[in-house]
This record gives sequence, C-alpha cells and structure tokens, in this order.
Amino acid sequence: MNFDFTEEQELLRKMTRQFVDKEILPNMRMWDEQGRFDPGVLTKLADLGLMGVCIPEVYGGSGMDYNSLAIVCEELERGDTAFRTAVSVHIGLNSLTLLQWGNEGQKQKYLVPQATGEKIGAFGLTEPGAGSDVAAIQTTAANKGDHYVLNGQKTWISLCDTADHFIVFAYTDKSKKHHGISAFIVERSTAGFSSKATKGKLGIRAGNTGELFFEDVKVPTENLLGKEGDGFKIAMSALDNGRFTVAAGACGLIMACLEASVDYCHERKTFGHEIGKHQLVQQMVANMEAGLQMSRLLVYRAGELKNQGKRNTRETSLAKWQACDFANTAADDAVQVHGAYGYSNEYPVERHLRNSKAPVIYEGTREIHTIMQAQYVLGYRKDKPLDHMLPAWPYEPDEQ
Repeated sequence: MNFDFTEEQELLRKMTRQFVDKEILPNMRMWDEQGRFDPGVLTKLADLGLMGVCIPEVYGGSGMDYNSLAIVCEELERGDTAFRTAVSVHIGLNSLTLLQWGNEGQKQKYLVPQATGEKIGAFGLTEPGAGSDVAAIQTTAANKGDHYVLNGQKTWISLCDTADHFIVFAYTDKSKKHHGISAFIVERSTAGFSSKATKGKLGIRAGNTGELFFEDVKVPTENLLGKEGDGFKIAMSALDNGRFTVAAGACGLIMACLEASVDYCHERKTFGHEIGKHQLVQQMVANMEAGLQMSRLLVYRAGELKNQGKRNTRETSLAKWQACDFANTAADDAVQVHGAYGYSNEYPVERHLRNSKAPVIYEGTREIHTIMQAQYVLGYRKDKPLDHMLPAWPYEPDEQ
C-alpha cells in the first residue's frame, strides 16, 4: 500500500486551497449571514477544471482519479460546506451517474457541458414523505410513447435554483415497488418544471437548497437513464459516489475546526498560559487530529476501490458514517475550545458546528449506515457487481 499523494495530487490540493483562501473564506461570513449562494464560485471552479476533475478527458473533464475528487471536496469544505455540497451534487450525484449509466448520446449532450462547467447538474430523489425509504416516493412518470409525463415534487434538493439539468426519479410502475422506479434527465427549461428555495436552515445557509415541482412535465424517451425499472439501482449507485464526496468533505470540516482551534489555542491565554497548555484542551485537539486521520484513511480506501472499478458500497458507507460523525464532534469541540467566542460568528467555528449536522442526516442517516454495517458483518447483506460499474481509472473507452 502506498499512502503518498502523487505530485499532481499535491498540486491539486495546493491550487484548491489557494482558491478557497482567496475566493471563499473572505466572503463566507457575509454569504452565511445573508443566506446567499454565489454561483460565480462555480464558474471560477470550472475555469480551474474542477467541475469535472475526475471526469475523463474524452468527455470534457480533467481526467484525474477519484481520490483527486476527494481532495477537491476536502479543501472546499475547509472553506464551507455549501461549496463542497455543490460539487458533490454536480459531480458525485449527477455527472458520475451519467458516466456510469448514460448512453453515448446522453453523455455528449449532458455530461460534456457539465464536465467543463458550462452547465450545472443536480439530483432529485428525496421527497416530503420519502427520505431513507426511497420506495415511498410519489412522483410518477407516465409512458406516452415518444415521451414521459412527470408529476410530483422533490424536496431538500441542492442547486434547486441553480442547476440546468436534474436526474429525477419517478415511478413508471408502482405495482413493482422499488423495481418500478425509473430515472430521467430533466432540463430546467422544460414546461411545467419549477423550483423554490428553502429558507430558515440551521446550517449550509450559503447553499442553494429547496424544492422541485413537476406539473405534467414532458420528458422525451431519449432522456430515460438506463431502462425502465433501473431507477433504484441507479439511485443507490449514485449515492455510493455522493457519499464518497460527503465523507471527503467531512475531512475538510474537521481540518477547518482543527486549524481554527490551534490558532485560538496560541492566541488565548488563561491562568497565565496559552489555553493550548491545558490538558483538557489538548484532549479535544488530539481527538480532532485522530478523527481527521482516521476519516482520511477510510475515504481514500474507498477512493482506491473506485479507481480499481470495484464495488465499494460497504467501504463508502463506513467512510461517510464515521467521517461525518467525527466532523460533528470536532465542530462541537472547536466551539468549546473557543469558549464564549465560539458561540459568536466572529469566529468560524459556530458556522462549522451548524454545517456539520446536515451531512450526518443526508445521503443516509447515521442510523441507516449503522444498520448497513451491521448487516454486512452479520452476513445479511452482500453486494454484487452492478450492471454498470463506475469505470476504473485511468479511463479506457473500450471498457464501457
């Protein structure tokens, strides 16, 4: 096993970190207070080739490996969860799903402009009455021959007002339960489609999150992703990729908490000493460091399996669960290290604490991942190769 990053990966980390320091951190307090998402950040990320960092060059991307995507997500969340979330949804949930399941026509029409950042992609699965229970979705897609008619609603959709394309899940045959779910590529400009942002969130206030509405939305048959009934498999494989980016981002939040706490430990003095000299403060800092290092190992292990083109549902689930829990704990400890100042937005750690809660819930709650891991250990759950595996890196077109 080789735990060293390549020179290219080290340069990628440095470039992304410099971008965060210049373009995100100076504005984050304002964006957070205003609850405003700045899509201009995505344009600048596209200029650096980061909106398609792990998409093959033949489809307009930068052609780097999946752990390079993890590096980008980690560094972006060091700035703020909102921008890591945007990249997670655009690349992890949408673009990689198109790469994995799309036909060549769909890749050329949708994946290529998304990889270059010309267009933004998002993902529509969750509904008001369907979160962990995916089969409870109510959105329907009626087959009319040369097109489908979608009706329904999605909620908690990131980039709801920003994305150009959505991968949307709907029932084509409710009698088949989850085997009757299908996936569709829906364009924002389609008649009958609308979106509405959600306000009043605890955290990720600088992110664009909200609802999607479908009222007799006509989607051409060529926008069916995979086959009818493939939707559940597509959604689960997409979550393997999305959860990977969430876990990587959680490492970035731990890193942000650790950096802020170390700085404050040297800045603040009590009882005649820097607070970093106090053992109970050291314990919190040590726990952050341990959480960061353990989380990174889990994330990059899952990334290496992706690089090899192997199923990684179990490994990605564990990484997502543990990294997000570590991040939530690190943020809580960082506020404690800062004392009363940690309760004020004068320092970033109160924002980190608010932001750290959502990833513990979305893309599989900690409870869902706990059950998954227990079922793997007990032998109740076993994964088989999918019909369409995420291609190994480096990408070889003849493998598809």
